[in-house]
Amino acid sequence: MTEIRNVEAELSHFRTRVLVAGLLVLIAFGLVAARMVYLQVLRHDDLLAQAESNRTAVLPVVPNRGQILDRKGRVLATNFSAYTLEITPSQVDDLDTTIDELTQVVEIHPRDKRRFRKLLEESRSFDSLPIRTRLSDDEVARFAAQRYRFPGVDVRARLIRHYPNGDVASHVVGYIGRINQREKEAIEDWPEEEQANYRGTDHIGKLGAEQQYERELHGVTGFEQVETSAGGRAVRSLANTPASPGNTVVLAIDVQLQKLVEDMFGQRRGALVAIDPRSGEVLAFVSKPTFDPNLFVEGIDVENWKALNESLDKPLLNRALRGTYPPGSTYKPFMALAALETGTRTASTVINDPGFWMFGNHRFRSHGDGGLGPVDMARSIIKSSNVYYYSLANEMGVEAMHDFMAPLGFGQITGIDLRGELRGVLPNQEWKRNAFKRPEQKKWYAGETISLGIGQGYNTFTMLQVAHAMATLANGGYKYTPQLTLATENVLTRERTLQVDQTPVNLGYKPEHVKTILQAMHGVTTEGTAARVFSGAGYLSGGKTGTAQAVTIGQKDKYDARKLEEHQRDHSLYVAFAPLDQPRVALAVVVENAGFGSAHAAPIARRVFDFLLMDQYPNAQDLAAVQKGEAAAPIGTPLKASEMPWPPEEPAIPAALRAAP
Repeated sequence: MTEIRNVEAELSHFRTRVLVAGLLVLIAFGLVAARMVYLQVLRHDDLLAQAESNRTAVLPVVPNRGQILDRKGRVLATNFSAYTLEITPSQVDDLDTTIDELTQVVEIHPRDKRRFRKLLEESRSFDSLPIRTRLSDDEVARFAAQRYRFPGVDVRARLIRHYPNGDVASHVVGYIGRINQREKEAIEDWPEEEQANYRGTDHIGKLGAEQQYERELHGVTGFEQVETSAGGRAVRSLANTPASPGNTVVLAIDVQLQKLVEDMFGQRRGALVAIDPRSGEVLAFVSKPTFDPNLFVEGIDVENWKALNESLDKPLLNRALRGTYPPGSTYKPFMALAALETGTRTASTVINDPGFWMFGNHRFRSHGDGGLGPVDMARSIIKSSNVYYYSLANEMGVEAMHDFMAPLGFGQITGIDLRGELRGVLPNQEWKRNAFKRPEQKKWYAGETISLGIGQGYNTFTMLQVAHAMATLANGGYKYTPQLTLATENVLTRERTLQVDQTPVNLGYKPEHVKTILQAMHGVTTEGTAARVFSGAGYLSGGKTGTAQAVTIGQKDKYDARKLEEHQRDHSLYVAFAPLDQPRVALAVVVENAGFGSAHAAPIARRVFDFLLMDQYPNAQDLAAVQKGEAAAPIGTPLKASEMPWPPEEPAIPAALRAAP
């Protein structure tokens, strides 16, 4: 009996264990089933997307950047395809060793390494950074044969920005460069849609039209979905949304005229702005010296950056937009118009010019020691009488002068479609109170008003402002906003969108007053200070020479350029318009530290008018003479501008690079 009870007990325990085990198995299967339901039903869509993401990758397709053209369709900025050797630092174990070993396969110069290190400091570790650009076919083949040795290193075919005219119009066109950290942070504040449009983009406009019209030029980023291997390499394309290329930007400048003006400056510094007074279109926008924007595309090397940034000539300074100068005697026609419009003087008012003007015990010098004698308004402009405008400034006062000149654009932002424009200084009492700190400096003294009448004193303006005012005067007081860009063009539809504002502001000048001033300015070219320069011109024009002090010369001292350092000598200025009856171009030009306006600035203006109105281009002899300041009227037979080929030379892009896929 005892044995039977033991067997029954063991069977009972066994059944219990089997039951517990069965329950555990059922629970386990239930958990598995529940997990399967959770994964395959409840989280099906999410996990399918993750699996698809592991199997595929969505890559941004960077659009082709739009071209920049001049008004006649000549290319100022374009792209060409080339091979680039790139490293992704996050995928490389020993960066220094990798670079050293790469040097044995592909030629990598020290400047390439320095540029790469600079990019590395400014970029994220998972960015792909170029260490060599513009590889030849042989270099690509050598690397491809040994690619297995270099994880994280690859050759890519990229579009590289190119400026075929080199340093011509560089301040206008600008340049692109790699997006730096500050710009990346700025992009993060953009709307999500605009941020997405810059995924995969390495470069952005940094200056000039490239910066101003960045959104137009960039285009719309596309996306490609690719199937990837376990190692992360693309196997095949599954779907794609093509990128839309950037729009073409058509500038108002004529690059052949631009090059002519830059050549005429030679090694001298200065600026010229030429505007069509009928529309505000900027025909030439010159700042000298210039720079080669191609240096910046893939990151400028230390040597070139140091040469540009530390040069005393400041080639990176856009003098037409940001250089401010006293206007000198080019201010006198505007002062004369102010006298007529405010009723301060009539055109027939005569002022005696003995060669000086006294204000209290202070002697203001004028036109030579002998003076000009009796001068009316026209003669005061033609012969450039200082006495006439000293006394006029004293009669008008600083506030009246300020209030008249401000609407003309002096000391104001013109609104041109370029970033970084400086305001300059159109002084009045309020300006001085804000500009100085000490109480005695804040006070406006009556004697300070006198020099303003001849464009000296506190007056400092950009050549853009002076040209803008000249265009407004030549157009009878109708003011247009200066416009650098004519239109943007969709490369797919060829549809153009005009950029020029065709609605002028009427400043309300009396036509007879404007005619008086323009006729007097015409007299400057026939019997005045620019008569030699415009001798034999095939058109009628008007102008005004100016000489502005770079440093103050004592009233008892005589100006002698030979005794001054080059940078201390007077600036040479000229403002002008042509033709006389229906002006089509107005300009302002300054040649820094060059002396009299009739010797250096006016001859440049003459050749600009010859180009635009007579289709004439100076020959080599005449061009060399203008560069040296030795030519007034043109020398020899000019060339026919419309028959000259453009570009003058083939763009310096090796054929192998242009053909690279």
